[in-house]
Amino acid sequence: MAVAVSGPTVSTQPVRRVSARHFVRLKLRVMGNNFRGQGWRVALFVGGAVAGLWFAGTGFFLFAAPGLADEGRYALMVAAFGGGLTVLGWLLLPLVFFGVDETLDPARFALLPLPRRTLVTGLFAAALVSVPTIAVLLALCGLVVTAGALGGWSAAAVAFVGVVAGLLLCVAAARAVTSAFATALRSRRVRDLAAVLLAVLAALLGPLQLLGVAALSDADWDRLDGVAEVVGWTPFGAPWTAGIDVAEGRLWAAPVKLLITAATIVALLAWWSRSLESAMVGAASAGPARAPRGVTGGAVAQLFPRVVGWARRDRFGALVAREARYWWRDARRRANLITVAVVGLFVPVMVNLGGSGFSSGFTVDGAQGFTASPDSSPLLSSLSMLFVGLLAAVTVANQFGFDGSAYAANVIAGVSGQQELRARMAAFSIYVLPMLAVISVVVAVVIGEPGWIGLMAGTLLATYGAGLAVNGFVSVLGAYSLPETSNPFALNTGAGIAKSFLTLLAMLATAVAAVPMVVAAGLLGDVWLWLALPVGAAYGVGAALLGAYLAGDVLDRRMPELVATVTPRR
Repeated sequence: MAVAVSGPTVSTQPVRRVSARHFVRLKLRVMGNNFRGQGWRVALFVGGAVAGLWFAGTGFFLFAAPGLADEGRYALMVAAFGGGLTVLGWLLLPLVFFGVDETLDPARFALLPLPRRTLVTGLFAAALVSVPTIAVLLALCGLVVTAGALGGWSAAAVAFVGVVAGLLLCVAAARAVTSAFATALRSRRVRDLAAVLLAVLAALLGPLQLLGVAALSDADWDRLDGVAEVVGWTPFGAPWTAGIDVAEGRLWAAPVKLLITAATIVALLAWWSRSLESAMVGAASAGPARAPRGVTGGAVAQLFPRVVGWARRDRFGALVAREARYWWRDARRRANLITVAVVGLFVPVMVNLGGSGFSSGFTVDGAQGFTASPDSSPLLSSLSMLFVGLLAAVTVANQFGFDGSAYAANVIAGVSGQQELRARMAAFSIYVLPMLAVISVVVAVVIGEPGWIGLMAGTLLATYGAGLAVNGFVSVLGAYSLPETSNPFALNTGAGIAKSFLTLLAMLATAVAAVPMVVAAGLLGDVWLWLALPVGAAYGVGAALLGAYLAGDVLDRRMPELVATVTPRR
Protein backbone atom coordinates (compact mmCIF):
# COMPACT_ATOMS: atom_id res chain seq x y z
CA MET A 1 0.00 0.00 0.00
CA ALA A 2 1.42 3.32 -1.06
CA VAL A 3 1.41 6.16 1.40
CA ALA A 4 1.22 9.70 0.11
CA VAL A 5 3.45 12.05 2.01
CA SER A 6 2.76 15.73 1.66
CA GLY A 7 5.20 18.45 2.49
CA PRO A 8 5.74 22.16 1.97
CA THR A 9 5.65 23.33 -1.60
CA VAL A 10 8.84 24.93 -2.78
CA SER A 11 8.50 27.58 -5.48
CA THR A 12 10.74 27.09 -8.50
CA GLN A 13 10.33 30.68 -9.72
CA PRO A 14 13.52 32.69 -9.48
CA VAL A 15 13.56 35.52 -6.94
CA ARG A 16 13.71 38.89 -8.66
CA ARG A 17 16.74 40.93 -7.84
CA VAL A 18 15.95 44.39 -6.53
CA SER A 19 17.47 47.14 -8.67
CA ALA A 20 17.35 50.92 -8.85
CA ARG A 21 14.34 50.92 -11.16
CA HIS A 22 12.24 49.33 -8.42
CA PHE A 23 12.95 52.29 -6.15
CA VAL A 24 12.07 54.73 -8.93
CA ARG A 25 8.77 52.95 -9.61
CA LEU A 26 8.04 52.85 -5.87
CA LYS A 27 8.65 56.59 -5.52
CA LEU A 28 6.41 57.38 -8.48
CA ARG A 29 3.66 55.17 -7.04
CA VAL A 30 3.94 56.78 -3.58
CA MET A 31 3.83 60.24 -5.16
CA GLY A 32 0.72 59.27 -7.12
CA ASN A 33 -0.97 57.98 -3.98
CA ASN A 34 -0.15 61.17 -2.10
CA PHE A 35 -1.73 63.25 -4.86
CA ARG A 36 -4.86 61.10 -5.06
CA GLY A 37 -7.87 63.03 -3.77
CA GLN A 38 -5.67 66.05 -2.92
CA GLY A 39 -6.48 68.62 -5.58
CA TRP A 40 -4.55 71.36 -3.86
CA ARG A 41 -1.40 69.22 -3.85
CA VAL A 42 -1.75 68.58 -7.56
CA ALA A 43 -2.20 72.31 -8.17
CA LEU A 44 0.89 73.17 -6.10
CA PHE A 45 2.90 70.50 -7.90
CA VAL A 46 1.88 71.84 -11.30
CA GLY A 47 2.63 75.40 -10.18
CA GLY A 48 6.03 74.33 -8.91
CA ALA A 49 6.76 72.55 -12.18
CA VAL A 50 5.87 75.67 -14.17
CA ALA A 51 8.07 77.80 -11.92
CA GLY A 52 10.87 75.27 -12.30
CA LEU A 53 10.61 75.44 -16.09
CA TRP A 54 10.77 79.23 -15.96
CA PHE A 55 13.95 79.14 -13.86
CA ALA A 56 15.33 76.43 -16.16
CA GLY A 57 14.79 78.62 -19.20
CA THR A 58 16.40 81.62 -17.55
CA GLY A 59 19.40 79.58 -16.44
CA PHE A 60 19.73 78.00 -19.89
CA PHE A 61 20.12 81.36 -21.61
CA LEU A 62 22.56 82.61 -18.95
CA PHE A 63 24.81 79.58 -19.37
CA ALA A 64 24.45 79.68 -23.18
CA ALA A 65 25.14 83.44 -23.43
CA PRO A 66 28.95 83.20 -23.93
CA GLY A 67 28.50 80.75 -26.79
CA LEU A 68 25.67 82.65 -28.44
CA ALA A 69 27.67 85.89 -28.20
CA ASP A 70 30.89 84.14 -29.31
CA GLU A 71 32.70 85.39 -26.18
CA GLY A 72 35.14 82.61 -25.35
CA ARG A 73 36.81 84.75 -22.68
CA TYR A 74 33.79 84.55 -20.39
CA ALA A 75 32.86 80.92 -21.11
CA LEU A 76 35.23 79.50 -18.49
CA MET A 77 34.14 82.00 -15.83
CA VAL A 78 30.44 81.33 -16.43
CA ALA A 79 30.98 77.57 -16.30
CA ALA A 80 33.22 77.59 -13.21
CA PHE A 81 31.41 80.19 -11.12
CA GLY A 82 27.88 79.32 -12.27
CA GLY A 83 28.45 75.61 -11.82
CA GLY A 84 30.15 76.13 -8.46
CA LEU A 85 27.21 78.19 -7.19
CA THR A 86 24.89 75.41 -8.37
CA VAL A 87 26.76 72.86 -6.26
CA LEU A 88 26.75 75.21 -3.25
CA GLY A 89 23.01 75.74 -3.72
CA TRP A 90 22.36 72.01 -3.62
CA LEU A 91 24.48 71.76 -0.48
CA LEU A 92 23.05 74.67 1.50
CA LEU A 93 19.47 75.25 0.39
CA PRO A 94 18.15 71.90 1.70
CA LEU A 95 19.68 72.67 5.10
CA VAL A 96 18.44 76.25 5.34
CA PHE A 97 15.20 76.57 3.39
CA PHE A 98 13.57 73.75 1.47
CA GLY A 99 14.70 70.46 2.99
CA VAL A 100 14.96 67.24 1.02
CA ASP A 101 12.15 65.17 -0.42
CA GLU A 102 12.19 61.86 1.43
CA THR A 103 9.23 60.18 -0.19
CA LEU A 104 11.18 56.98 0.35
CA ASP A 105 12.30 57.26 3.97
CA PRO A 106 15.39 55.06 4.47
CA ALA A 107 14.04 53.94 7.86
CA ARG A 108 11.21 52.12 6.07
CA PHE A 109 13.74 49.69 4.58
CA ALA A 110 15.46 48.83 7.87
CA LEU A 111 13.85 45.38 8.22
CA LEU A 112 14.22 44.37 4.57
CA PRO A 113 17.15 42.14 3.54
CA LEU A 114 18.62 44.68 1.14
CA PRO A 115 22.37 45.07 0.67
CA ARG A 116 23.69 48.49 1.49
CA ARG A 117 24.87 49.05 -2.08
CA THR A 118 21.43 48.24 -3.47
CA LEU A 119 19.76 50.59 -0.99
CA VAL A 120 22.13 53.48 -1.70
CA THR A 121 21.93 53.16 -5.48
CA GLY A 122 18.15 52.77 -5.35
CA LEU A 123 17.58 55.79 -3.13
CA PHE A 124 20.06 57.77 -5.21
CA ALA A 125 18.19 56.93 -8.41
CA ALA A 126 14.87 57.83 -6.79
CA ALA A 127 16.30 61.18 -5.66
CA LEU A 128 17.03 62.04 -9.29
CA VAL A 129 13.33 61.84 -10.14
CA SER A 130 12.20 65.31 -9.06
CA VAL A 131 11.25 68.67 -10.51
CA PRO A 132 14.37 70.51 -9.23
CA THR A 133 16.66 67.91 -10.79
CA ILE A 134 15.00 68.18 -14.19
CA ALA A 135 14.95 71.99 -14.03
CA VAL A 136 18.66 72.18 -13.15
CA LEU A 137 19.52 69.71 -15.91
CA LEU A 138 17.69 71.84 -18.49
CA ALA A 139 19.37 75.01 -17.24
CA LEU A 140 22.86 73.51 -17.32
CA CYS A 141 22.36 72.31 -20.89
CA GLY A 142 23.20 75.91 -21.77
CA LEU A 143 26.83 74.92 -21.15
CA VAL A 144 26.44 72.33 -23.91
CA VAL A 145 25.34 75.09 -26.31
CA THR A 146 28.29 77.26 -25.30
CA ALA A 147 30.82 74.43 -25.73
CA GLY A 148 29.28 73.42 -29.06
CA ALA A 149 29.33 76.98 -30.40
CA LEU A 150 32.98 77.44 -29.43
CA GLY A 151 34.42 73.99 -30.13
CA GLY A 152 32.05 71.91 -32.24
CA TRP A 153 30.19 68.67 -31.58
CA SER A 154 33.05 66.98 -29.73
CA ALA A 155 33.16 69.77 -27.14
CA ALA A 156 29.37 69.68 -26.87
CA ALA A 157 29.43 65.91 -26.24
CA VAL A 158 32.03 66.26 -23.48
CA ALA A 159 30.08 69.17 -21.98
CA PHE A 160 26.91 67.06 -21.89
CA VAL A 161 28.75 64.25 -20.09
CA GLY A 162 30.11 66.83 -17.64
CA VAL A 163 26.65 68.30 -17.03
CA VAL A 164 25.18 64.88 -16.25
CA ALA A 165 28.11 64.03 -13.98
CA GLY A 166 27.80 67.40 -12.26
CA LEU A 167 24.12 66.86 -11.64
CA LEU A 168 24.87 63.47 -10.06
CA LEU A 169 27.46 65.25 -7.93
CA CYS A 170 24.89 67.82 -6.75
CA VAL A 171 22.33 65.21 -5.71
CA ALA A 172 24.93 63.01 -4.01
CA ALA A 173 26.33 66.00 -2.10
CA ALA A 174 22.88 67.13 -0.92
CA ARG A 175 21.94 63.64 0.29
CA ALA A 176 25.26 62.99 1.99
CA VAL A 177 25.34 66.32 3.82
CA THR A 178 21.72 66.24 5.03
CA SER A 179 22.03 62.62 6.14
CA ALA A 180 25.26 63.37 8.00
CA PHE A 181 23.68 66.39 9.71
CA ALA A 182 20.64 64.33 10.65
CA THR A 183 22.88 61.77 12.34
CA ALA A 184 24.89 64.42 14.17
CA LEU A 185 21.77 66.29 15.31
CA ARG A 186 20.77 63.46 17.63
CA SER A 187 23.03 65.12 20.17
CA ARG A 188 21.22 67.94 21.95
CA ARG A 189 24.28 70.19 22.00
CA VAL A 190 24.97 69.61 18.31
CA ARG A 191 21.32 70.38 17.51
CA ASP A 192 21.57 73.70 19.34
CA LEU A 193 24.83 74.61 17.61
CA ALA A 194 23.52 73.58 14.18
CA ALA A 195 20.34 75.60 14.64
CA VAL A 196 22.40 78.71 15.40
CA LEU A 197 24.85 78.19 12.54
CA LEU A 198 22.18 77.46 9.95
CA ALA A 199 20.08 80.43 11.01
CA VAL A 200 23.11 82.72 10.83
CA LEU A 201 23.97 81.27 7.45
CA ALA A 202 20.47 82.02 6.19
CA ALA A 203 20.79 85.59 7.42
CA LEU A 204 24.17 86.07 5.75
CA LEU A 205 22.98 85.14 2.28
CA GLY A 206 21.72 88.68 1.71
CA PRO A 207 24.89 90.46 2.88
CA LEU A 208 27.08 88.13 0.84
CA GLN A 209 24.98 88.86 -2.22
CA LEU A 210 25.35 92.62 -1.70
CA LEU A 211 29.08 92.33 -1.17
CA GLY A 212 29.40 90.17 -4.27
CA VAL A 213 27.52 92.66 -6.45
CA ALA A 214 29.61 95.52 -5.08
CA ALA A 215 32.83 93.58 -5.71
CA LEU A 216 31.85 92.76 -9.30
CA SER A 217 31.47 96.47 -10.08
CA ASP A 218 35.24 96.93 -9.59
CA ALA A 219 36.33 93.43 -10.54
CA ASP A 220 39.62 92.68 -12.24
CA TRP A 221 38.54 90.32 -15.03
CA ASP A 222 42.03 89.00 -15.63
CA ARG A 223 42.28 88.00 -12.00
CA LEU A 224 38.81 86.44 -12.10
CA ASP A 225 39.90 84.39 -15.09
CA GLY A 226 42.74 82.94 -13.02
CA VAL A 227 40.37 82.21 -10.14
CA ALA A 228 37.99 80.46 -12.55
CA GLU A 229 40.83 78.21 -13.73
CA VAL A 230 41.57 77.21 -10.13
CA VAL A 231 37.89 76.55 -9.37
CA GLY A 232 37.71 74.46 -12.54
CA TRP A 233 40.12 71.95 -11.03
CA THR A 234 38.01 71.48 -7.89
CA PRO A 235 34.88 69.31 -7.63
CA PHE A 236 32.83 72.53 -7.66
CA GLY A 237 33.88 73.42 -11.20
CA ALA A 238 35.47 70.33 -12.74
CA PRO A 239 32.38 68.80 -14.40
CA TRP A 240 31.15 72.09 -15.83
CA THR A 241 34.46 73.24 -17.37
CA ALA A 242 35.43 69.95 -19.10
CA GLY A 243 33.60 70.88 -22.32
CA ILE A 244 35.10 74.40 -22.31
CA ASP A 245 38.59 72.87 -22.06
CA VAL A 246 37.92 70.78 -25.16
CA ALA A 247 36.63 73.86 -26.99
CA GLU A 248 39.84 75.76 -26.10
CA GLY A 249 42.12 72.92 -27.23
CA ARG A 250 43.05 71.45 -23.82
CA LEU A 251 41.96 67.91 -24.66
CA TRP A 252 44.02 66.33 -21.89
CA ALA A 253 42.21 68.29 -19.17
CA ALA A 254 38.71 66.96 -19.90
CA PRO A 255 39.22 63.30 -18.85
CA VAL A 256 41.14 64.38 -15.76
CA LYS A 257 38.30 66.66 -14.63
CA LEU A 258 35.69 63.99 -15.32
CA LEU A 259 37.79 61.57 -13.26
CA ILE A 260 37.88 64.10 -10.40
CA THR A 261 34.09 64.36 -10.59
CA ALA A 262 33.59 60.59 -10.62
CA ALA A 263 35.89 60.12 -7.63
CA THR A 264 34.02 62.81 -5.70
CA ILE A 265 30.65 61.16 -6.45
CA VAL A 266 31.94 57.80 -5.24
CA ALA A 267 33.30 59.38 -2.04
CA LEU A 268 30.00 61.18 -1.36
CA LEU A 269 27.98 58.01 -1.91
CA ALA A 270 30.29 56.14 0.47
CA TRP A 271 29.82 58.88 3.07
CA TRP A 272 26.06 58.77 2.57
CA SER A 273 26.11 54.99 2.92
CA ARG A 274 27.76 55.20 6.34
CA SER A 275 25.33 57.79 7.71
CA LEU A 276 22.36 56.09 6.01
CA GLU A 277 22.84 52.89 8.00
CA SER A 278 22.89 54.89 11.23
CA ALA A 279 19.69 56.68 10.21
CA MET A 280 17.97 53.35 9.56
CA VAL A 281 18.90 52.00 12.98
CA GLY A 282 17.39 55.04 14.69
CA ALA A 283 18.45 57.29 17.50
CA ALA A 284 20.42 55.65 20.21
CA SER A 285 19.38 56.01 23.78
CA ALA A 286 20.94 58.93 25.52
CA GLY A 287 20.78 57.23 28.89
CA PRO A 288 18.43 57.73 31.82
CA ALA A 289 16.81 61.12 32.07
CA ARG A 290 18.07 63.38 34.80
CA ALA A 291 15.67 64.74 37.31
CA PRO A 292 15.25 68.51 37.02
CA ARG A 293 17.00 70.53 39.67
CA GLY A 294 15.52 73.41 41.50
CA VAL A 295 11.90 72.59 40.64
CA THR A 296 9.39 72.62 43.43
CA GLY A 297 5.66 72.78 43.77
CA GLY A 298 4.59 69.33 42.71
CA ALA A 299 4.09 67.51 39.44
CA VAL A 300 1.86 70.20 37.92
CA ALA A 301 4.39 72.97 38.55
CA GLN A 302 7.12 70.97 36.81
CA LEU A 303 5.11 71.07 33.58
CA PHE A 304 5.26 74.88 33.48
CA PRO A 305 8.59 76.38 32.29
CA ARG A 306 9.89 79.42 34.10
CA VAL A 307 8.95 81.72 31.24
CA VAL A 308 5.26 80.87 31.79
CA GLY A 309 5.30 80.78 35.56
CA TRP A 310 2.68 83.54 35.48
CA ALA A 311 0.16 81.35 33.64
CA ARG A 312 -2.95 80.10 35.40
CA ARG A 313 -3.02 76.38 36.28
CA ASP A 314 -5.96 75.69 33.99
CA ARG A 315 -6.48 74.47 30.44
CA PHE A 316 -5.34 77.69 28.80
CA GLY A 317 -2.23 77.88 30.97
CA ALA A 318 -1.40 74.25 30.23
CA LEU A 319 -1.66 74.88 26.49
CA VAL A 320 0.60 77.94 26.75
CA ALA A 321 3.14 75.99 28.82
CA ARG A 322 3.15 73.12 26.33
CA GLU A 323 3.72 75.36 23.33
CA ALA A 324 6.36 77.45 25.12
CA ARG A 325 8.28 74.30 25.99
CA TYR A 326 8.10 73.03 22.40
CA TRP A 327 9.30 76.35 20.93
CA TRP A 328 12.36 76.17 23.15
CA ARG A 329 13.20 72.47 22.79
CA ASP A 330 12.20 71.59 19.23
CA ALA A 331 15.25 72.18 16.99
CA ARG A 332 13.14 73.11 13.96
CA ARG A 333 11.11 75.70 15.87
CA ARG A 334 14.12 77.10 17.68
CA ALA A 335 15.97 77.56 14.39
CA ASN A 336 13.05 79.67 13.14
CA LEU A 337 13.30 81.90 16.20
CA ILE A 338 17.01 82.42 15.62
CA THR A 339 16.40 83.26 11.97
CA VAL A 340 13.88 85.92 12.97
CA ALA A 341 16.35 87.47 15.41
CA VAL A 342 19.30 87.55 13.00
CA VAL A 343 17.43 88.59 9.85
CA GLY A 344 15.32 91.04 11.85
CA LEU A 345 18.44 92.94 12.86
CA PHE A 346 20.29 92.86 9.56
CA VAL A 347 17.56 93.77 7.06
CA PRO A 348 16.38 97.02 8.74
CA VAL A 349 19.96 98.21 9.26
CA MET A 350 20.81 97.45 5.63
CA VAL A 351 17.70 99.21 4.33
CA ASN A 352 17.93 102.27 6.56
CA LEU A 353 21.65 102.76 5.91
CA GLY A 354 21.08 102.68 2.17
CA GLY A 355 21.25 98.97 1.24
CA SER A 356 21.28 99.86 -2.42
CA GLY A 357 24.08 102.31 -1.79
CA PHE A 358 26.68 99.79 -0.68
CA SER A 359 29.72 100.34 -2.82
CA SER A 360 33.26 99.11 -3.01
CA GLY A 361 36.00 101.68 -2.79
CA PHE A 362 39.10 102.93 -0.99
CA THR A 363 38.82 104.22 2.54
CA VAL A 364 40.71 107.22 3.93
CA ASP A 365 43.76 105.17 4.84
CA GLY A 366 43.91 103.62 1.37
CA ALA A 367 42.52 100.22 2.34
CA GLN A 368 39.93 98.56 0.18
CA GLY A 369 36.54 98.47 1.92
CA PHE A 370 32.79 98.95 1.69
CA THR A 371 30.93 102.12 2.58
CA ALA A 372 27.27 102.94 3.09
CA SER A 373 25.54 106.30 2.96
CA PRO A 374 22.70 107.00 5.43
CA ASP A 375 19.45 107.37 3.51
CA SER A 376 16.57 106.76 5.90
CA SER A 377 13.16 108.24 6.64
CA PRO A 378 10.14 107.36 8.81
CA LEU A 379 8.45 105.84 5.77
CA LEU A 380 11.46 103.68 4.90
CA SER A 381 11.87 102.60 8.52
CA SER A 382 8.22 101.58 8.67
CA LEU A 383 8.65 99.49 5.52
CA SER A 384 11.68 97.71 6.96
CA MET A 385 9.85 97.02 10.22
CA LEU A 386 6.86 95.73 8.26
CA PHE A 387 9.12 93.11 6.69
CA VAL A 388 10.46 92.03 10.08
CA GLY A 389 6.97 91.76 11.57
CA LEU A 390 5.58 89.64 8.77
CA LEU A 391 8.71 87.46 8.82
CA ALA A 392 8.20 86.81 12.54
CA ALA A 393 4.51 85.96 12.13
CA VAL A 394 4.92 83.69 9.10
CA THR A 395 6.86 81.27 11.31
CA VAL A 396 3.54 79.87 12.60
CA ALA A 397 2.05 79.35 9.13
CA ASN A 398 2.31 75.57 9.66
CA GLN A 399 2.18 75.40 13.44
CA PHE A 400 -0.06 72.31 13.47
CA GLY A 401 2.33 70.52 11.11
CA PHE A 402 4.99 70.61 13.85
CA ASP A 403 2.61 68.67 16.13
CA GLY A 404 1.64 66.02 13.60
CA SER A 405 -0.60 63.30 14.98
CA ALA A 406 -0.01 64.61 18.53
CA TYR A 407 -2.60 67.32 17.84
CA ALA A 408 -5.26 64.60 18.08
CA ALA A 409 -4.83 64.70 21.88
CA ASN A 410 -6.13 68.28 21.95
CA VAL A 411 -9.07 67.30 19.76
CA ILE A 412 -9.98 64.41 22.05
CA ALA A 413 -9.66 66.69 25.09
CA GLY A 414 -12.23 69.05 23.56
CA VAL A 415 -10.03 72.14 23.29
CA SER A 416 -11.95 74.83 21.42
CA GLY A 417 -10.45 76.42 18.34
CA GLN A 418 -10.31 79.92 19.81
CA GLN A 419 -8.59 78.74 22.97
CA GLU A 420 -6.14 76.68 20.93
CA LEU A 421 -5.10 79.59 18.72
CA ARG A 422 -4.97 82.14 21.54
CA ALA A 423 -2.72 79.84 23.57
CA ARG A 424 -0.42 79.23 20.63
CA MET A 425 -0.20 82.97 19.92
CA ALA A 426 0.61 83.69 23.57
CA ALA A 427 3.33 81.03 23.77
CA PHE A 428 4.97 82.14 20.54
CA SER A 429 4.82 85.80 21.59
CA ILE A 430 6.71 85.03 24.80
CA TYR A 431 9.84 84.63 22.70
CA VAL A 432 9.09 86.96 19.77
CA LEU A 433 7.96 90.15 21.54
CA PRO A 434 11.24 90.63 23.47
CA MET A 435 13.14 90.13 20.21
CA LEU A 436 11.00 92.73 18.45
CA ALA A 437 11.62 95.21 21.27
CA VAL A 438 15.38 94.67 21.04
CA ILE A 439 15.29 95.04 17.25
CA SER A 440 13.44 98.36 17.53
CA VAL A 441 15.94 99.81 20.00
CA VAL A 442 19.08 98.50 18.29
CA VAL A 443 18.09 99.59 14.78
CA ALA A 444 17.05 103.05 15.95
CA VAL A 445 20.34 103.54 17.80
CA VAL A 446 22.47 102.18 14.94
CA ILE A 447 20.92 104.52 12.35
CA GLY A 448 21.24 107.44 14.78
CA GLU A 449 17.51 108.11 15.28
CA PRO A 450 16.57 107.11 18.86
CA GLY A 451 13.40 109.18 18.57
CA TRP A 452 12.07 106.63 16.07
CA ILE A 453 11.94 103.78 18.58
CA GLY A 454 8.21 104.23 19.09
CA LEU A 455 7.63 104.38 15.33
CA MET A 456 9.52 101.14 14.75
CA ALA A 457 8.01 99.31 17.70
CA GLY A 458 4.48 100.36 16.73
CA THR A 459 4.90 99.17 13.16
CA LEU A 460 6.39 95.91 14.38
CA LEU A 461 3.55 95.23 16.82
CA ALA A 462 0.85 96.07 14.28
CA THR A 463 2.40 93.92 11.56
CA TYR A 464 3.11 91.06 13.94
CA GLY A 465 -0.44 91.05 15.30
CA ALA A 466 -1.94 91.19 11.81
CA GLY A 467 0.42 88.40 10.78
CA LEU A 468 -0.73 86.20 13.65
CA ALA A 469 -4.32 86.66 12.48
CA VAL A 470 -3.48 85.86 8.86
CA ASN A 471 -1.30 82.88 9.70
CA GLY A 472 -3.98 81.56 12.04
CA PHE A 473 -6.17 81.04 8.98
CA VAL A 474 -3.26 79.73 6.91
CA SER A 475 -2.28 77.18 9.55
CA VAL A 476 -5.85 75.87 9.73
CA LEU A 477 -6.68 75.86 6.01
CA GLY A 478 -3.28 75.19 4.46
CA ALA A 479 -1.51 72.89 6.89
CA TYR A 480 0.72 70.12 5.56
CA SER A 481 2.35 67.16 7.26
CA LEU A 482 6.01 66.82 8.12
CA PRO A 483 7.59 63.36 7.84
CA GLU A 484 8.36 61.25 10.89
CA THR A 485 12.04 60.71 10.26
CA SER A 486 15.36 61.18 12.00
CA ASN A 487 16.29 63.68 9.28
CA PRO A 488 15.03 67.11 10.38
CA PHE A 489 15.53 68.46 6.86
CA ALA A 490 13.15 65.95 5.24
CA LEU A 491 9.87 67.02 3.62
CA ASN A 492 7.06 65.00 2.15
CA THR A 493 6.37 65.03 -1.57
CA GLY A 494 5.19 68.49 -2.63
CA ALA A 495 5.73 69.96 0.85
CA GLY A 496 8.58 72.18 -0.36
CA ILE A 497 6.30 73.73 -2.98
CA ALA A 498 3.48 74.03 -0.45
CA LYS A 499 5.82 75.72 2.02
CA SER A 500 6.94 78.29 -0.55
CA PHE A 501 3.44 79.16 -1.78
CA LEU A 502 1.89 79.34 1.69
CA THR A 503 4.73 81.51 2.96
CA LEU A 504 4.36 83.90 0.04
CA LEU A 505 0.59 84.05 0.44
CA ALA A 506 0.78 84.71 4.18
CA MET A 507 3.41 87.42 3.77
CA LEU A 508 1.42 89.22 1.06
CA ALA A 509 -1.79 89.14 3.12
CA THR A 510 0.04 90.38 6.22
CA ALA A 511 1.65 93.21 4.27
CA VAL A 512 -1.74 94.32 2.97
CA ALA A 513 -3.20 94.24 6.49
CA ALA A 514 -0.32 96.35 7.87
CA VAL A 515 -0.24 98.94 5.06
CA PRO A 516 -2.20 101.54 7.15
CA MET A 517 0.80 101.86 9.48
CA VAL A 518 3.10 102.68 6.57
CA VAL A 519 0.61 105.12 5.05
CA ALA A 520 0.29 106.90 8.37
CA ALA A 521 4.07 107.20 8.66
CA GLY A 522 4.19 108.86 5.26
CA LEU A 523 1.28 111.26 5.80
CA LEU A 524 1.27 112.30 9.47
CA GLY A 525 4.92 113.29 9.81
CA ASP A 526 6.30 114.00 13.30
CA VAL A 527 2.92 113.48 14.96
CA TRP A 528 3.05 109.82 14.04
CA LEU A 529 6.30 109.40 15.97
CA TRP A 530 4.25 109.80 19.18
CA LEU A 531 1.13 107.94 18.06
CA ALA A 532 2.75 104.94 16.33
CA LEU A 533 3.45 102.89 19.47
CA PRO A 534 0.01 103.05 21.16
CA VAL A 535 -1.87 102.80 17.87
CA GLY A 536 0.33 99.96 16.63
CA ALA A 537 0.00 98.01 19.89
CA ALA A 538 -3.78 98.36 19.88
CA TYR A 539 -3.97 97.47 16.19
CA GLY A 540 -1.80 94.37 16.65
CA VAL A 541 -3.59 93.07 19.74
CA GLY A 542 -7.01 93.68 18.20
CA ALA A 543 -6.03 91.99 14.93
CA ALA A 544 -4.61 88.96 16.73
CA LEU A 545 -7.70 88.51 18.93
CA LEU A 546 -10.03 88.97 15.97
CA GLY A 547 -8.03 86.47 13.96
CA ALA A 548 -8.13 83.93 16.79
CA TYR A 549 -11.90 84.42 17.09
CA LEU A 550 -12.62 83.98 13.37
CA ALA A 551 -10.03 81.30 12.63
CA GLY A 552 -11.05 79.47 15.82
CA ASP A 553 -14.54 78.93 14.44
CA VAL A 554 -13.04 77.51 11.26
CA LEU A 555 -10.80 75.26 13.35
CA ASP A 556 -13.79 73.92 15.29
CA ARG A 557 -15.34 72.75 12.01
CA ARG A 558 -12.11 71.37 10.52
CA MET A 559 -10.51 69.55 13.45
CA PRO A 560 -10.90 66.01 12.03
CA GLU A 561 -9.68 67.11 8.59
CA LEU A 562 -6.76 68.98 10.15
CA VAL A 563 -5.67 65.93 12.15
CA ALA A 564 -5.78 63.83 8.99
CA THR A 565 -3.83 66.47 7.05
CA VAL A 566 -0.95 66.89 9.50
CA THR A 567 -0.64 63.17 10.28
CA PRO A 568 2.37 61.82 8.36
CA ARG A 569 1.48 59.19 5.78
CA ARG A 570 3.38 55.94 6.03
